Amino acid sequence: MLNSRQRAQLRGLANNIETILQVGKSGVTENTVKQVSDALEARELIKLRTLETCPTSSRETADELAEKTEADVVQVIGSRFVLYKESKDNKQIKLQK
Repeated sequence: MLNSRQRAQLRGLANNIETILQVGKSGVTENTVKQVSDALEARELIKLRTLETCPTSSRETADELAEKTEADVVQVIGSRFVLYKESKDNKQIKLQK
């Protein structure tokens, strides 16, 4: 669980990263969960986007993906959201206490 200082730090880091995945009309599928999980292990912090055809809102999609990948939702703005999960083998981000 992230505290407000850590969440703010991650929001700042997320400003400069590109959206790497999109969730479309199929919603959150097993394949999507696997892709998100792999991306989180490789990068720790990822930005995603829900398309207009997605059956759920960005907040619902972010919460569902975070639950299934054991990640934290950093922020949700419009159709974009940011997820964070500490990597087991590839730590890149040092969070403040």
